[in-house]
Amino acid sequence: MAAPMFPVNAHRHDPYRTFKFRVIIDGKPVAGMRKMTALKKKTEPVKWRTAGDPSHERIMPGGTSYEPVTLEQGLTHDPVFEEWANLINNIEGDSAMSLKNFRKEVIISLLNLQGQVAINYVLHRAWVSDYQAMPDLDAGSMNAVGIQSITLQHEGWERDTAVNEPTES
Repeated sequence: MAAPMFPVNAHRHDPYRTFKFRVIIDGKPVAGMRKMTALKKKTEPVKWRTAGDPSHERIMPGGTSYEPVTLEQGLTHDPVFEEWANLINNIEGDSAMSLKNFRKEVIISLLNLQGQVAINYVLHRAWVSDYQAMPDLDAGSMNAVGIQSITLQHEGWERDTAVNEPTES
């Protein structure tokens, strides 16, 4: 018999859906979040041979790198993306760059269907490497929604183990 996927909610058989999530920057939820790319890391394999066994190649783990994360937000009056992007290089020049505030911890929460936090991940020391303030504008596209985006470089992520599986009714 397979192990239960949900220890608290043993009646549950379906995994969490990906359309209910929240991103928190500077302690506040970001308005109008539309999409976020996956959290991915890669560890480079290091191949080596020992002198006593030249015909057998061994592989050990090398350095680990983390892929950038892109966040997409529906165009609103929430200035969080623009303000953060401006901390890197703003219109006042490099002398106005905030070396203190441009790296941030970002909390990504996956919510269950009842809107409860089910899983949290924290991006460490993230900063904006790419910012799109406005989408392409097209007068012939009446149903399009304006999307702005940021791409975050970061120094890794980890699951917040303090968040437990919520009890669902």
